[in-house]
Amino acid sequence: MTTSKTKGYTILEATKKIESYCAYQDRCHKEVVSKLKEMGMIPIAIDTIIGQLIEDRFLNEERFAKSFARGKFNIKKWGKNRIVRELKQRNISKYNITTALKEIDPTAYMKALDELAQKRLLQITDTDIQKRRKKLADYLLYRGWESHLVYEKVQELVNKI
Repeated sequence: MTTSKTKGYTILEATKKIESYCAYQDRCHKEVVSKLKEMGMIPIAIDTIIGQLIEDRFLNEERFAKSFARGKFNIKKWGKNRIVRELKQRNISKYNITTALKEIDPTAYMKALDELAQKRLLQITDTDIQKRRKKLADYLLYRGWESHLVYEKVQELVNKI
């Protein structure tokens, strides 16, 4: 008896499975297509299922982009550059990326940058001021904060000490 790695799905079965996948958490088209390919679905079936998911509002790129931006900012404290980069990797349109970034409150954004920078600065043990500046800047840039904001914040905080 031979066993195959992937179970065969009808379009209806695959649609139901993907509906629950999308209901659990907002997904982008790329993630759903990838999941359908993993399930062994053929391109025409994938297109049919995607169309049905959009029609039934299980799949919505704008909603995905907004919740992604809110979540990554609120939970992981990512800056806008990192959020944009991650959304682009998921093939989200420029329009939806712009809309998603509007979900981030400017006051909360600056407050988060300040808190993140201060917390990180306390963790840097180097006594050399230049090394402290570089480590803090590298950390904030990696997290996706805009360079002009990072350098202003580094100047402000490292010179206090």
